[in-house]
Amino acid sequence: MSPWLQAYLTPSADAVKFAVKATLAMLLALYAALWCDLERPYWALISAALLQVRPMSGMVVEKGLSQIGGTLVGCGAGIVIMGLFAQAPIPALATLTLWIMICTYGSSLLRNNASYGCIMGAVTAMLIVVIGASQPDGIFSIAVARLSELSLGAACATLVSALLWPIKVGDHLGHQADAVVNQAFRHAALRLSDSDDPSALQQTLTDSLEPLTQLETDSQAARYEGPEGPGRIRASHVLTRRTLRLMATLHALQQILHHYGERLSPTIHRLAAELAEGFRESAEVSGVAPAQRRLHALRHRVKDCPDDDWTPLEQRCLLGLREALGHAVVMLDARDAISHPGRMRLRGAALAWHRDHLIAGLNALRAGLIFSLLAAFWLATGWDNGQVAMLLGTLFSAFFATRDNPVVVCMMFAKGMLAAIPSALLFGHVLLAQASGFPMLAMLLMPPLFLGLLGAAVPRLMGYCLAFTIGNILLTMPGNGMDFSFDAFINRAIAVMIGLSAVVAGFRLLPGFGSRLRKRRLVGAIVGDLRRLTSPPIHEAEARFVGGMADRLLHLAKHDDVLPEDQRHLFTLGLTGLDIGYACLQVRRRLDDLPDEPLHRAKRDFFAALAQAYADSARGHSPSAVQPAGEAFVEAVRHQPGLSERQHARLAGLAQRLELSLERQAQRARASRGLVPPPPQADVA
Repeated sequence: MSPWLQAYLTPSADAVKFAVKATLAMLLALYAALWCDLERPYWALISAALLQVRPMSGMVVEKGLSQIGGTLVGCGAGIVIMGLFAQAPIPALATLTLWIMICTYGSSLLRNNASYGCIMGAVTAMLIVVIGASQPDGIFSIAVARLSELSLGAACATLVSALLWPIKVGDHLGHQADAVVNQAFRHAALRLSDSDDPSALQQTLTDSLEPLTQLETDSQAARYEGPEGPGRIRASHVLTRRTLRLMATLHALQQILHHYGERLSPTIHRLAAELAEGFRESAEVSGVAPAQRRLHALRHRVKDCPDDDWTPLEQRCLLGLREALGHAVVMLDARDAISHPGRMRLRGAALAWHRDHLIAGLNALRAGLIFSLLAAFWLATGWDNGQVAMLLGTLFSAFFATRDNPVVVCMMFAKGMLAAIPSALLFGHVLLAQASGFPMLAMLLMPPLFLGLLGAAVPRLMGYCLAFTIGNILLTMPGNGMDFSFDAFINRAIAVMIGLSAVVAGFRLLPGFGSRLRKRRLVGAIVGDLRRLTSPPIHEAEARFVGGMADRLLHLAKHDDVLPEDQRHLFTLGLTGLDIGYACLQVRRRLDDLPDEPLHRAKRDFFAALAQAYADSARGHSPSAVQPAGEAFVEAVRHQPGLSERQHARLAGLAQRLELSLERQAQRARASRGLVPPPPQADVA
């Protein structure tokens, strides 16, 4: 069935509840704004609509606070600009353009609702400067009015979200954690069974990483839902770390099993098959406890396996199997702690995130260009409705900048706005002109708003339907003194389409950096992180490395999706970097407390060689410097009396495994360029 038919003919109960809640919040905001006789009540409607997009109570509170904070800062910026250039419109608009660029830059670097706060700072300052150009004596009252309207919408959205069918962030995080764990376990089963289906491997990994990155972002809103919120946040941090550790360990294990399986004993292969089946069963069972019992049994089975006569590579492989099970067990503990944070206290520091300042700078430049074009058009024509075009240009140029394909998203919004034109003409002008009193106003505004929000509950339709909802509000502009003339309506409709057209043109003129440059920057960021793993404390280094790698893996996977199948190696490149980073952190945990300075010097040289070899392997060059640096490191380890022979063997096996992994990565990079025949299919994903 078409998603449109499904959304409107057989809507889910959750979609209906979402539409009812959001519509009621908007009507409540409109009633309060009309009762308070605010200048532009429709801003309260838009505020309530945007806050209800993700209706979990904690997220509504967090987004509302970010919106109010951004509005306050924007009011201050707008007042300062007009205080300096009240009689000089061109310098005022030039300064405003710079402010919009700064806000867009910050929005591109920040996460969660702090990004939304930056956008509101830009929009509020723009409204104050543009509206204040014709009322220079009323700047402060304009700022108070904008703050009042947006705050009123946020308060109404928060009230309705808390009282009517409340959805808790904790429940939402639990569903996300289930997706993360189940997909990670399915991925583990494919890796340990040495699957030769690269698309299934990449799909299960992507299906685990996408909710994982969303989980990390959404978990911050749990702090607004009572004393258990911090426990859920810590559990989310633990789940993120352990999931990525599991991914890195699994990638390394499959490389050994697939390419060097003849060097391993049959026992290793049997254990890997048992673990694959155990992970597959754990992904399918209902509840955390059965999966924990299954994995604990396998953990004891692997732990009791004798390895005295095994080679360093075999011991390293067995240790990898133990580590994979250990990570999986902690993942289940973290999953349980997200839903029931009172059962256990997990320790997990906040994560750093990948931020690309060059891309943020391009987004800021694009937003400044779009606003400058619209501002020049407004100055040249003196058209009152040019303010609407400038509003949409400012809002959407910043809002869409971080999307994967902003032009497509802009076109979705443009189609939704076009559909809103006949709807707003019928309900907001022809019928509403005959009505009197708030009940009739609400009855006539409710149908298009409810229908738009009902479709917005479907992720695939959100762009169209949210634009339809906002378009109806902007084209109708409900208030105490409405203008029902056809000329005013057509002018607003033209302004809406001009604003969106300017945004689309801006994204086409400055479409962003090509995939090759973005890949180089992602690889360069990973190399920089690997080089920095030697200096900060372990927990700080791990937080920064893990937080950035989750994003980078998703970006590399998306770049892989646009390449021909025989050239896809970027995702594996990210996994190799993740594996090397965790291996370095593991070495630090074992050796940092030892006082021997030659050992630490050899360790730093080994880490530097790994980072350089990773950069070389991304270009298809063999990691020639790893072997001598690894041999020197292993020799320094052997001179440590505090380490056992088994620890010596495991560290030697680790150095050997990393060298083999980098060599395979170099072969994949060369194959992607057509320099050598491609590696076997199992090695592509």
